[in-house]
Amino acid sequence: MKMSIGCDVEKISRFDGKIEDDDFLSKIYTDFEINYCKSRGNISSHLAARFCAKEAVVKALGFLDISGIYYKDIEIFNSDDGCPNVRLLKEGYSDLKISVSLSHSSDMAMATVLIYKS
Repeated sequence: MKMSIGCDVEKISRFDGKIEDDDFLSKIYTDFEINYCKSRGNISSHLAARFCAKEAVVKALGFLDISGIYYKDIEIFNSDDGCPNVRLLKEGYSDLKISVSLSHSSDMAMATVLIYKS
């Protein structure tokens, strides 16, 4: 089994002007993610945290020599207990187990991803 880790940190303010930018949102996020973020109190912090998670996934995949997965192929969702999870929407990656941790403060968001490949 191989393992890889990725992380990313972003300023939340970077996403303040993106809330109504449909071109940006549709290029990066799934409809599910957009609806989730827009239903939350601080939209920018949720957009930023999910962006960080997607970037961390791409970085971790790179260490496993996996390419060709883009932000829209990665969906961040919360399980029934509220924990964040990652779903790869592109087929052919069932051998990957992905764990994610999201966090944000008043001005920064971050994510760490751990990927196991069997």
